[in-house]
Amino acid sequence: MDLREVELILSEDELPPAITAFIDEAEERIRTFQEDLKGATIPAFVPSDFRMVYRALAAVMERNLAPGTLFCEWGSGFGVVAGLSAQIGFDAHAIEINHDLVDQAEALADDFDLPIEFARGTFVPEEGDVYLDQTNEFEWLSPGGANGYDALGLEVDDFDVIFAFPWPGEEIVVENLFVRFAGEGALLVTFHGIEEVRIRRKIYGRFTGRR
Repeated sequence: MDLREVELILSEDELPPAITAFIDEAEERIRTFQEDLKGATIPAFVPSDFRMVYRALAAVMERNLAPGTLFCEWGSGFGVVAGLSAQIGFDAHAIEINHDLVDQAEALADDFDLPIEFARGTFVPEEGDVYLDQTNEFEWLSPGGANGYDALGLEVDDFDVIFAFPWPGEEIVVENLFVRFAGEGALLVTFHGIEEVRIRRKIYGRFTGRR
């Protein structure tokens, strides 16, 4: 099995007004939330470039690159990427271990009438602990905790597109989890913090298109 790069040239057109309004509101809520922490931090809560990610997901949808429309955001924070996916036709789901962030994400989705199913828990499947560094101090990549897939009633290999924003050094963990548990033909979309979005497909043999 392997991950095969999907090469895309992303559009530079202006975003639809509804998408711009959603991103602007999400970013304002994130700023307010972080200011209210008064110097405290939530580990690994760093928003991605939502405009770039939107363009990548829109290209995936417009060109029918995914085998279906079932979408999951790993470590979803405010659920902004899940919200963007819902607005372009994906069946959106999100998994986040921090309960405060899930509360914020649900409020944002409700205010924009977005049909997203959120789960409080870890996106690491029970058998995925073997891929984790057991000395990792970060909660979102620690073994144990509530299983997000149980809450959703789904498995990793049900999803057609998975999005993640791995921190430096975590890319290999996310890749290994995806290669081990995702379904054939599924897409892994990742943001890497320096104006880079990668789209990769899981390949066993020949991919035959949308199911």
